Amino acid sequence: MKAKLTSPLSSPLARLMHLFWRFSRGLTLGVRAVVIDDQGCILLVKHRYMDGWHLPGGGVEPGETLLEALTRELAEECGIEPLTPPLLHGVYYHPAFSRRDHVAVFVVRAFRRMGSQPRRLEISEYGFFPPDALPADTTAGTGARIAEVLAGSSPPERW
Repeated sequence: MKAKLTSPLSSPLARLMHLFWRFSRGLTLGVRAVVIDDQGCILLVKHRYMDGWHLPGGGVEPGETLLEALTRELAEECGIEPLTPPLLHGVYYHPAFSRRDHVAVFVVRAFRRMGSQPRRLEISEYGFFPPDALPADTTAGTGARIAEVLAGSSPPERW
């Protein structure tokens, strides 16, 4: 006798519980980029609402892919457009602001500066810095991600 296979979501109660679970346990997802210019300098941004220098990036909006979000954030924050697909360096659990936050870090080596000025609503400053002369207030996580990329080392699971 064969057992009847049913979907775990076949009953109305199971579907309702699944819907509740999806909205009550949602994750947040962000993207960041280690952008490296031809001289080996790293692009950093300074936010108006947060201390220190950070890798450019931000949140992934509903309906966006990681690469769409990264491309949008680089354009908005710094006026940068990747010319080749960014390479995924790693995905990190980042509990600094939420227990549900994850960040995907990409490496961008080929890019162009767009003609338009970036939106300056959330970014107070941005610039390229030599890896051995990063600003003193570069965040620890930012420095660690840069060091990993430049050394070619595997990323840890946590930011």
